[in-house]
Amino acid sequence: MPVPSEAEGPVPSEAEGPVPSEAEGPVPSEAEGPVPSEAEGPVPSEARGLTADEVLALIPQQRPFRFIDRLLELTDARAVGEYTFRQDESFYAGHFPGNPVTPGVILIETMCQTGLVALGIYLLGLELPKAEVARTVTLFTDSAVEFERVVRPGDTVRVTAEKVFWRRRKLKSSVVLTLADGTPVARGTVAGMGVSRDDL
Repeated sequence: MPVPSEAEGPVPSEAEGPVPSEAEGPVPSEAEGPVPSEAEGPVPSEARGLTADEVLALIPQQRPFRFIDRLLELTDARAVGEYTFRQDESFYAGHFPGNPVTPGVILIETMCQTGLVALGIYLLGLELPKAEVARTVTLFTDSAVEFERVVRPGDTVRVTAEKVFWRRRKLKSSVVLTLADGTPVARGTVAGMGVSRDDL
């Protein structure tokens, strides 16, 4: 049997183990990092938070005092919601007869339901199980809002809320209210806190 020359390279010994073939795939290097094992499970992500539909289902306000139809965006930093004021909303009969205008307090409530309630539920859902979130309600504490125009029956408004701070279930948001086409209606800040239903 011929002896291999040095030009052909050394012959691996059995003690060194078999040389992996290309069919077995490349061996990961340390630079590529360790290969995750199935035992470690999937990597957690923010996607584990509540969905927009789950948040809507957990909002305690219902008609005729619910002013959020859908959530267009929901993250740990902001929320965007829309609502269309129906022609038969109860407050239009007296505000004002023959010239209905949406009351400012209702517009602030609309801003709060997206900017405090919906966003607060989502943030709490990142920290607590859904069942515990369902036992919490958001109470209004403060607002500073300036109005630029009126909202009429049939108008669709959009609320865009940005989180200012979130600590110990206390939430403050910067909120902008516009018509669906972007026309400014109101802007300001709103604040609230989450409390257990058992404490109400």
